[in-house]
Amino acid sequence: MSRQPIVMALRQTLLGPDAPPGRPLLARWPRLAPHAAPAGLLAALGLFSITLAVENDRGLPAAVGVLFAVMTVAPLLVLPRRPLLAWRLTVLALLVCTFNAPADEPWPWTPPLALGSVAVVAVVVARVDRPVLVWLVTITAVPVLTLVRAENRAAVLALLGAMAILGDLVRRNRLSRRALAAQTELSEREKERRAVLEERTRIARELHDVVAHHMSLIAVQAETAPYRLSDVPAPVATEFVAIAGSARDALTDMRRLLGVLRSESTGPQTAPQPDLADLGAMVDAAGRAGLPVTLDAELSQDERVPAPIGLAAYRIVQEGLANAARHAAGAAVRVTVRAGRSALEVRVQNAPPAEAGSRPGVEAGAGHGVTGMRERATSLGGTFTAGPLPDGGYAVAAELPYEAKGEDA
Repeated sequence: MSRQPIVMALRQTLLGPDAPPGRPLLARWPRLAPHAAPAGLLAALGLFSITLAVENDRGLPAAVGVLFAVMTVAPLLVLPRRPLLAWRLTVLALLVCTFNAPADEPWPWTPPLALGSVAVVAVVVARVDRPVLVWLVTITAVPVLTLVRAENRAAVLALLGAMAILGDLVRRNRLSRRALAAQTELSEREKERRAVLEERTRIARELHDVVAHHMSLIAVQAETAPYRLSDVPAPVATEFVAIAGSARDALTDMRRLLGVLRSESTGPQTAPQPDLADLGAMVDAAGRAGLPVTLDAELSQDERVPAPIGLAAYRIVQEGLANAARHAAGAAVRVTVRAGRSALEVRVQNAPPAEAGSRPGVEAGAGHGVTGMRERATSLGGTFTAGPLPDGGYAVAAELPYEAKGEDA
């Protein structure tokens, strides 16, 4: 609730900027939106004609009748975009358009002006904050108290108060829904960001094993070089010892880094990291689980894919098969792996799901599988795409670059 002073609220009500426009009335029916303006103009023209006829029946001069008809229609024309201005014009019309009213009528306004005023107030009270709302109701009550017959004032004031209460409830409900939508969007962004960070941590843990393997080889080769090679000079042997020591120091630092990256719920992982050679076993296991999957792999024997690339490809295929099993149960899946001279291409494609309600590849809950696959590909400098196919299926594809063996860097 706003706590602006009473004087500032009065100034805002009479002279301040207009209330921000709300959601378009025809937002739920976009097909009707193009016809709203012509229909509104026709309705305004009809209301103008009715008001002019009523004013002429009261014996007013033609110019005055036209003026009162314009004052009746003008608030309704500006109401969609300038609700507060429409209310100001309405109050002015309620105070002015009262001449030659029949003595037997409960109020001096024409029926179009009375009904239009109710519509304007109903819209405005749902757009302004509470201090402005209090002033708005108070000022609107002035012509009611001064111009409406005593026996009808209570009913009109009760209607005005009911509209004010209902409008305040509508405004607060709209603000609550907007705040909830903003909080939901923020939570989704935070959840996605957390998923990316968790996937990066997992990638770092897995790459630790790969790098540690190579560092161990360096240390062992450096330590055993003086014994395996004949006639090694003493300075060279000393250099080998220094290289081995540096490699072991690096391994120690990497173990400390792994301890920082490992979460409290993640225990030690002693199993070797998978690579491309394990794709066949994974596909066979998926087939035994009931997933009709086909593996199409062309891996050159003389061009070995680096271990980090093979590990990333294995994880992408693994997550792609899991997504297909979750969201397109029973659909045929094809896994394609191509190892080129400088990049590894991976593609997991499933046919349309057997059940109409299934949505292939769409992430449900907090899985964020597509996010993880994209993070693996981009962390290695590659590209990743995922999306539905024209036939109703779904495909994920990644290209993982690497330096070809035997070529200069």
